[in-house]
Amino acid sequence: MIIVLKPQATEQDANVLLNQIEQCGLKPLYMPGVERIVLGALGDERVLQQCHFEANPLVEEVKPILTKYKRVSRDVQPHDSVVHIGNVPVGGQHFVVMAGPCSVESESQLLSVAERVKTHGARVLRGGAFKPRTSPYDFQGMGVEGLKLLKQASELTGMPTVSEVMEISQVDTVCEYIDCLQIGARNMQNYGLLKAVGETGKPVLLKRGLSATIEECLLAAEYIVDAGNPNVILCERGIRTYETATRNTLDLNAVALMKQRSHLPVLVDPSHGTGVRELVTPLSRAAAAVGADGIIVESHLNPSEALSDGHQALTGDMFAQLMQELTPFVQAAGRKL
Repeated sequence: MIIVLKPQATEQDANVLLNQIEQCGLKPLYMPGVERIVLGALGDERVLQQCHFEANPLVEEVKPILTKYKRVSRDVQPHDSVVHIGNVPVGGQHFVVMAGPCSVESESQLLSVAERVKTHGARVLRGGAFKPRTSPYDFQGMGVEGLKLLKQASELTGMPTVSEVMEISQVDTVCEYIDCLQIGARNMQNYGLLKAVGETGKPVLLKRGLSATIEECLLAAEYIVDAGNPNVILCERGIRTYETATRNTLDLNAVALMKQRSHLPVLVDPSHGTGVRELVTPLSRAAAAVGADGIIVESHLNPSEALSDGHQALTGDMFAQLMQELTPFVQAAGRKL
């Protein structure tokens, strides 16, 4: 439940109530606002009902949180969260573009792409060092050597990095080299991994599962936040439907709905959402128009030679064109790149 204190309530008064909440066996939340202090009490509903916080003379209102996801809900925090990846803000008035190759393949490949996308306005460098592949015979990534190259590219370009972590055993290693941990679609409901990245405090880019509902995606984010990490960015990357003309069906409904229900930033991945490089730019424009906080796209200077997902990667010229066409849509949405 949410406990709204009266305007005259002080931080000391709030601490008394927070202690009471904890003594009841509930998890206390302290959320100071501009006009008044708001507290949260998470736990068994039967215990909540027996605490009678509304009887406290400093309490103005007690409201139940009806959604299963408590901490990521706008019931708890009505204003948008801004998550910083290094020095790059994601959310609020900012529209961020993350770009880079699907897989890190070599030093020259990564650095050339990084320099190109940075020149045209990308703020965060993406790249896969550990790659989940449907076939065991496909390129699985360079592993730690790929992470080291991402670290090198970050130091040379000044761009923070995002890369996927696939297993709990990889978390510490990825944290050593990468600024933002990505949880891929296949791992969205790997709850042990969600808890592990939640304990790191590092920004987490959480991709919606292939067939996951919006509520399931928000509950996955709840796992990370409940483990102590509020720095979560949601990502709509397309879902599996009956349509086979594109790799996935990019669900822009989900972007608008998640923005309505949660205070967390929401990105769109039009590369995986379509699987067709020619569709990345129009869907990026649509993402900005529907209220997304940014996009994450794949770019490769020689897509025909890419070791993974070359068919959906933008060439250097296509990425430059994307940024040019995207700008007026971002501005029309009241954002800035």
